[in-house]
Amino acid sequence: MDFYCDQVLSGKVQVQKLVETEHALAFHHTQPYWPVHLVIIPKKHIGSLATVEGDDLPIAQEMLRVAADLCRQVTEEHGGCRLSTNSGHYQSTKHLHFYIHHGKRLRNEDGSPVVPPTP
Repeated sequence: MDFYCDQVLSGKVQVQKLVETEHALAFHHTQPYWPVHLVIIPKKHIGSLATVEGDDLPIAQEMLRVAADLCRQVTEEHGGCRLSTNSGHYQSTKHLHFYIHHGKRLRNEDGSPVVPPTP
């Protein structure tokens, strides 16, 4: 299942949109792993950054333009952020997506809450 195509782009799951362009959509993560957790996806299905082909380059460039603007905003507000993407076995959703995130991790990769170490 491709959550972004099947749920987000189809409109079945409502998201809090930040930016929408002809080829890209940026929104707040529906179940954030960090206090600031933004997602940028292409509106066309592209499996991952590792599968981008020549025809996809303008879409990837548009996604990077959106990411740059959002990174500037998050950096101005919070002092910094991370931009990340995954490929292959590291991807739980096989649809190219960038994360912009800031702050201490709220949840582990499996979705369980991060438990602070006891003193």
